[in-house]
Amino acid sequence: MLKTNDLGYWYDRQENSLFEHVDLEFKSGTSYAIVGQSGSGKTTFLSLLAGLDKPRAGQIELNGQPINKIGLTNYRKSHVAIVFQSYNLFNYMSPLNNLLTAMAVTESSHKGDKAFAADMLRKLGLTDEQMKKNVQKLSGGQQQRVAIARTMCCDAKLVVADEPTGNLDEENTKFVIDQFQKIAHEQNKCVIIVTHESDVAKACDHSYRLAKHEFALES
Repeated sequence: MLKTNDLGYWYDRQENSLFEHVDLEFKSGTSYAIVGQSGSGKTTFLSLLAGLDKPRAGQIELNGQPINKIGLTNYRKSHVAIVFQSYNLFNYMSPLNNLLTAMAVTESSHKGDKAFAADMLRKLGLTDEQMKKNVQKLSGGQQQRVAIARTMCCDAKLVVADEPTGNLDEENTKFVIDQFQKIAHEQNKCVIIVTHESDVAKACDHSYRLAKHEFALES
């Protein structure tokens, strides 16, 4: 599904690159973890896969087509769902309206389907009362569930998540990771998670470690 070809990134000078010559392939129906020390470039790599930044060298292909040819705005709108550690929800809306808005913006095949959106929220453990509250009145774990439900309502086949369990307790972490596995295996999506938590990495189908400017397969 997604491939990186000779990918490289640096800020000022190439000799100070975060990584270079990265050739990786990510497949549908599979979950991946990207691990490594703070400052190693994990989040930067994820931002490139999400089309939020451009590589300094090489390219990224979606189903054989360079994403810069697709257009990064269109790529982000139609092909990628992003889950942030800080949730990035519309904080003046309810969970239900957050999902409906995301479905409208991305022109999801379920656009306008309130019953579908509500069902996704119920699957993530929210009650009918909670899904109508302002999201700021929900706990951190509940807000992250809304963010994950949002990815389930959109048609994007690529889901990228940056430290999605960083603000969650052990119980919510396990629940969230289980949901990402379901998204990958039941919705046939490609899920890529940046994490510093070993339990999260072990739960994914494959794990890559970024160290000394190179990626190595751990599992």
